[in-house]
Amino acid sequence: MSRSSKKGPYVDQKLIKKLSKISPSDKTVINTWARASEISPEMVGFTLGIHNGRKHIPVKIREEMVGHRLGEFSPTRTFSKHGGKIQKELEQKAALAAKTASQAAKTEGKK
Repeated sequence: MSRSSKKGPYVDQKLIKKLSKISPSDKTVINTWARASEISPEMVGFTLGIHNGRKHIPVKIREEMVGHRLGEFSPTRTFSKHGGKIQKELEQKAALAAKTASQAAKTEGKK
């Protein structure tokens, strides 16, 4: 559910205070835990370290990001792959086929 338009966008006041102390040309990364905060036009050009639950991920704020939330650019979960035992067997067969193909190419090149 979106925020009421009469309230305006939510921007963390501590973050705005930190941004006002430095210039956008400064290369320092400002760490923040305020993932729910919206990106305002004043943030463009800064690099923010957005916390994902484990570490701070540096994100350079661009013009296209204005209006989005900070948490959208710092994923909290990492996708490894789908599958299980069947997928593992398929990967092993593919690796074996690639290995035999490379060995065949080497022996062909020696002849």
